[in-house]
Amino acid sequence: MPASSANKRIFVEFDGVMERSGVWINGHHVGHRPNGYASFRYEITPHLKTDGSENILAVRSDTSSQPASRWYAGSGIYRHVRLITLGDVHADTWATTVRVGRLDAAAASLSIASSITNQGKAPVEGRLEAVIQGPDGRALATFTGAPIALLAGRSTPLSITGTLTKPRCWDIDDPALHSALVRVRGTDGAILYEERVSFGIRDARFEAASGFWLNGRNIKLKGVAIHADGGPFGMAVPLAVYERRLKGLQALGVNAIRTAHHPFSPEFLDLCDRLGLIVMNEAFDMWTVAKNSQDYHLFFTDWSSIDARDFVRRDRNHPSVVIWSIGNEIHDTPYPLVAQSVIKRLTSIFHQEDPTRPVTMALFRPNTTHDYDNGTADLLDVVGQNYRETELAKAHADKPSRKIIGTENSKNRASWLVVRDDPAYAGMFLWTGVDYLGEADRAGWPAISNPAGLVDRVCPSSEHLAHVAS
Repeated sequence: MPASSANKRIFVEFDGVMERSGVWINGHHVGHRPNGYASFRYEITPHLKTDGSENILAVRSDTSSQPASRWYAGSGIYRHVRLITLGDVHADTWATTVRVGRLDAAAASLSIASSITNQGKAPVEGRLEAVIQGPDGRALATFTGAPIALLAGRSTPLSITGTLTKPRCWDIDDPALHSALVRVRGTDGAILYEERVSFGIRDARFEAASGFWLNGRNIKLKGVAIHADGGPFGMAVPLAVYERRLKGLQALGVNAIRTAHHPFSPEFLDLCDRLGLIVMNEAFDMWTVAKNSQDYHLFFTDWSSIDARDFVRRDRNHPSVVIWSIGNEIHDTPYPLVAQSVIKRLTSIFHQEDPTRPVTMALFRPNTTHDYDNGTADLLDVVGQNYRETELAKAHADKPSRKIIGTENSKNRASWLVVRDDPAYAGMFLWTGVDYLGEADRAGWPAISNPAGLVDRVCPSSEHLAHVAS
């Protein structure tokens, strides 16, 4: 361990390990995570050797229990890993938020909040500070809070507010990104902790009568659902592959992406922020009822609250994300007492961690399971349904207070016309945007991918990868 890390707190953060992972440092077990799509952070400070000898970080992933997915999920450490060095005073994992309150052409009110832990042995007095930088990197404003006692061994909520004049909004045509350099300063002015949070200033909302609105404009979401694999790259996807795909989809008129059917990597959402794509961010493909014998239903009861909370906390500062999805074609809905209990629990978590965005789910044949009659659909902020567009349109007509969106739709003109011609329909997400690995049953062996995409899974050229990387 380098001398610069002495007397520091050391954490290891994984963007994803597929799956049923365990992490050890110098033989000490520090954590377990069954969900292969979850991001997580562990502190390893207590088990580090500080005498200059080697520290060994070991990670085990177990994909031996199959089938555990309906598509190709990869295996092992397939996303980024980072070591994080912090002081005794630091923000909790993904605790810092930047939220936009009142917004008009003249001004935007911002609220910056965090939960600050003091792992030292004595109380410390600190204050929250945020330097707001515009899309061009220039400092626009500095917000400063009052000093607050940070008690030892405790987490303390801190928040500040301020106003930006004549804000440049994040939009699909102008994805302008701001950043907040968030700091905790001691009474002597020393910086105890700092991090940079990217965010966008925008007003996104869903209306029952008129669908989706962004910055005062009524926009029809012309979306696609995509899986996370990169074709020949498997699940460890270079960002250039995603960039080429998303820009190609935008050229076809796509303005929205649904992450089917699980959390994607954080840099994928960073990319959507930069490109001006709207995102429906989805958490789960199944709840307590299996779709495959060894899938996440085995862990849902014990882990779904933890996974859902971490999912929202990690992604809630992305301006591209305008709506959360808590499930896709969930097979619990034939049992309304079970399904409604889960919806209430998950929705409560999402609202606690992010009160600014609505929650939906992709209902599966709701007329068969009577979701529109038994109260299941109305537990959602926005009602989502896969296919059968006229059923969802009728559900809105029967109860005009319902906000509606097509969460998964077929690529035929009849489906689009229902969405296009009904103002209440916020939009639709075609299945799918890109051919993906797995679910190749339609083509049959030796095919290894599903051919449902608007575009195929062709590998980008080396020239293109070099161009994007530069």
